Amino acid sequence: MTTKIFDNKISRTIEKLSDPASYQSVCHEHKLGEPLPSIAKLREVIDLVREILFPGYFGNTSLRPNTTKYYMGVYVDELYELLNKEILAGLCFDCLDEKASRLKTHKKKAENIALTFIEYLPEIRRQLVTDVEAIFLNDPAARNIGEIIFAYPGIRAITNYRVAHKLLLLEVPLIPRFISEMAHNETGIDIHPKAQIGENFTIDHGTGVVIGSTCILGKNVKIYQGVTLGAKSFPLDDNGNPIKGIPRHPILEDDVVIYSGATILGRVTIGKGSVIGGNVWVTNNLPAYSKVIQSRPRESNFIDGAGI
Repeated sequence: MTTKIFDNKISRTIEKLSDPASYQSVCHEHKLGEPLPSIAKLREVIDLVREILFPGYFGNTSLRPNTTKYYMGVYVDELYELLNKEILAGLCFDCLDEKASRLKTHKKKAENIALTFIEYLPEIRRQLVTDVEAIFLNDPAARNIGEIIFAYPGIRAITNYRVAHKLLLLEVPLIPRFISEMAHNETGIDIHPKAQIGENFTIDHGTGVVIGSTCILGKNVKIYQGVTLGAKSFPLDDNGNPIKGIPRHPILEDDVVIYSGATILGRVTIGKGSVIGGNVWVTNNLPAYSKVIQSRPRESNFIDGAGI
């Protein structure tokens, strides 16, 4: 290929890619000087949160009683600075006021949200302690608490969820979803940050778990890999578009156990203490202490192990 032909092909491609009609619906018009959310920086945020919430497990800090307060101060200060910038970036990104000076408009709000989140960290730790203890008690293979904190995908995903959920409650746009998707990418566990999940929560194994945005889970709920807490088809508005924002995912009351591969769809309530067996499909309300399992096929339907 000659240089001229190569240049012509590249030039035509650039022209097509620069045509506003081709990118109108997928382009974010970024104003000079405004920050953009950074996945790399948010990873630093989550790493710092883990170091703060689980002292001595992550990072390179040599933790001793007489130095804990010093290192906590360093980490919290660093977390505040990082998180403040990412929250500001999210607020600027989400702002629809084209005439506003977005940095000035959202600067104070970002600072207040970051501080409020920092103040909430002890409560997130308290919740996570209950989750770690529940996973340890529910898994005979777990040798100790440290193994769960270090290595279990369930606690990694739950940590990201509890952080993202609080940021969502503080009306931070975009950033909570980034944080939950980090865990999804790392663990295969997809928890929407808007879901409401009680303490003592156990995810065992976890790959393929999906928990939708309007799910409500009580205390001491345990779910296994491949469980879907999803929605049925969307209701449509007068124009035929899906109606968003309505409750459409399951409610699980306290002490519910759901085994691997089970699917629960729609705004149904699974009563307290119920057990849902593996690979079943549930679309109706269940009273407390229900037990749902697959029925055994009748022997008359089979000959030498093959169905007829």
